[in-house]
Amino acid sequence: MNHATGRTRHQDRVWSVAEHLDDVLAKIAPLDPIELQLLEAQGCVLVEDITVPVALPPFDNSSMDGYAIRATDVADATEEAPVTLTVLGDVAAGSGALPEIGPGQAARIMTGAPLPPGAEAVVPVEWTDGGTGEGPAATMRAHSAAPQDAAGEVRVHRPAAAGAHIRIRGSDAAEGEPALQAGTVLGPSQIGLLAAIGRGTVKVCPRPRVVVLSTGSELVQPGEALGPGQIHDSNSFQLTAAARAAGAIPYRVGAVADDADTLRSTLEDQLIRADLLVTSGGVSVGAYDVVKETLTALSADEGTVEFRTLAMQPGKPQGFGLIGPDRTPLLALPGNPVSSYVSFELFVRPAIRALMGLPEVHRPVTPARCTEAVTSSPKGKRQFLRGAYDPDAGTVTPVGGAGSHLIKAMAHANALIIVPEDTTEVAAGSDVDIVLLG
Repeated sequence: MNHATGRTRHQDRVWSVAEHLDDVLAKIAPLDPIELQLLEAQGCVLVEDITVPVALPPFDNSSMDGYAIRATDVADATEEAPVTLTVLGDVAAGSGALPEIGPGQAARIMTGAPLPPGAEAVVPVEWTDGGTGEGPAATMRAHSAAPQDAAGEVRVHRPAAAGAHIRIRGSDAAEGEPALQAGTVLGPSQIGLLAAIGRGTVKVCPRPRVVVLSTGSELVQPGEALGPGQIHDSNSFQLTAAARAAGAIPYRVGAVADDADTLRSTLEDQLIRADLLVTSGGVSVGAYDVVKETLTALSADEGTVEFRTLAMQPGKPQGFGLIGPDRTPLLALPGNPVSSYVSFELFVRPAIRALMGLPEVHRPVTPARCTEAVTSSPKGKRQFLRGAYDPDAGTVTPVGGAGSHLIKAMAHANALIIVPEDTTEVAAGSDVDIVLLG
């Protein structure tokens, strides 16, 4: 049996969804770590353990706008018999030189400002007259409008225990303790913590660069008028948006005509900026299926792409392989819009997340009660129907029919209803598994 015959027989085999996905993920490894600026690292997986270099907060500071005082001075303060203290000045956030608080003294202090020496607590401004000599203050007057409030006297109407309204040095994180562990996905809170401990860059597994292109001489860009037999290119936009939502850095290439030489040169040009290539269209058994024609003709040095028949609907024809000098993964998806999108969710999205080194690459699957009957599902194929999922009721309702061209129905779905291979119909009210989208 020669190599070509062996390849043909191998491709004639019908693959299950799980077999195809397992084969894709087995050939994909996380990208090499790089050092990124904090905001560029959002959504990436941390590949180093981070410790706290300096205590957080780095100094005792006020959690309120008010007055820094000695607790013993205001222990007996009441609204009927307020305690009067001498105000030494203002302590604003970022202040360097700090007044020392002695008996009977106070400093007006702002939130986040360092606690001056001698102070034991902070009295909120609402517990004082704000230096106005009147009743309880609702707020501090602006320094520019009333500079006299930074001096003079303040009347305190309530006591404050030692330590009240003070953020103690290291109360958030002590110096040397763990901040984040390798494997953490960096979201907004983690980025904020890294900034707070002074990290400007961090080592992560980067977001993959995903090049998306659609094929078909009938495709016209949105915004352009349609000629006879033409349709607008929706796949490249849908798949580029899906790649971005999955965490990738996507690049959309304009539709490529059904010409093998044009497709080959386009792929060669795009390899330089791709960690993953995604094509749509041209993978079935037609005379103009240019993706299949082009990629099955690759030489050994150029890589290998295998085209498969999967036991699924929609999305039966699929292609996968590694091409170019760096053996860049390529996933060739069918051209019908629903087939293309379902294939992306099942195979491309997990591949993107595997490249990112994320701990969980799959969409969540959850049970739901199907409100309408599914009267026909092909035996031996796993069907994925579009569905509208109601999490409050725990129900899912099929949206549109099974046709792989019904892109409007896809736009109104937030789940995929899974009908297993051995199930040909689903009764209304039955439990089904669904893949949650978004």
